[in-house]
Amino acid sequence: MPISVLQFGLGEIGTRIAKLLTEKEGIEIIGATDIDPEKVGLNLSGYLGIEEELGVKVLEDPQEVFSKEPDLVLHSTGSHVPDIYPQLEQCIKAGASVISTTEELSYPYLRNPDLSRDLDEMAEKEGVSVLGTGINPGFIMDYLPTVVSGPMQEVQSVFVQRIQDASVRRKPLQSKIGVGLDQEDFQTEIAEEGGHVGLAESVAIVGGGMGLELEEITETIEPVIAEEGKTTDFFHADPGQVIGIKQVSIGRYKGEALITLDLRMYLDAEEPRDYIKIEGSPEMELTLSGGTHGDVATPAVAVNCIPKIVEASPGLHTMITLPSPAYFEDLDNKDIILSNILS
Repeated sequence: MPISVLQFGLGEIGTRIAKLLTEKEGIEIIGATDIDPEKVGLNLSGYLGIEEELGVKVLEDPQEVFSKEPDLVLHSTGSHVPDIYPQLEQCIKAGASVISTTEELSYPYLRNPDLSRDLDEMAEKEGVSVLGTGINPGFIMDYLPTVVSGPMQEVQSVFVQRIQDASVRRKPLQSKIGVGLDQEDFQTEIAEEGGHVGLAESVAIVGGGMGLELEEITETIEPVIAEEGKTTDFFHADPGQVIGIKQVSIGRYKGEALITLDLRMYLDAEEPRDYIKIEGSPEMELTLSGGTHGDVATPAVAVNCIPKIVEASPGLHTMITLPSPAYFEDLDNKDIILSNILS
């Protein structure tokens, strides 16, 4: 039997997730929901631009889909746990497991310990599993360095730098990093709101995954300023205006920086990359030249976690409490392929 899925949220990331789901064998989309009145009522196949007729219309109220008893919800609506908690509660009480791209949900215990406990208890009671993931947070700056530390006898410090050319990213991300704002507006609209959501959660994931004791996590956000005019498909920045951010989150113990995550997202960034360096024995260093395109990789991480979350024990999970996700084409064949390899 295929796994039945509800796509909850059809923003750009949710739309990419839904389209990727249609390319996987063993998965059936039985519903899609969004609050955008321009999307409600649309035929999902037409909206996604695919030839296969799914027989699904976009609904405003997910409760109409829950009557079909989906096994799993792919959720992509917001960044903060308090904002999406009622949606998660609705999914869980309908008996569906959840994979969400909500950034704070990647390690919800950091900012929302009480809500995290409630979600965990609720999920256990209903016999379902809940996971927050994505490319960042959820993989590149947290899960991957944790995996890279596997061959090490000792870890002294962790440094991860992610440089993204924001020119090729979606409009909401360019807006989130303040492209086109004056420096004064950046301080009130971006810096005070916390900038990129999830960097501190990534520090907590690395610390938890490696068992590094942390006493505090601090964060700084600075604007990257245009030296010349720059124009994207969505915004324009004059010289002196903002073209992105430099955001650094540090996990310390006894005043010493054990984990440093350096995120730089700005227009026309030179030498985009994802870089990991772990001091210790033996020292580990890894560079992904060109970086990992977040708008492509976030849907992939979410979808590739499906086999892990449907087999997981009930409760609230993070990427470090589950087996490693991996690419798959046919969910029905993955156990057959594994048995053939082992036989």
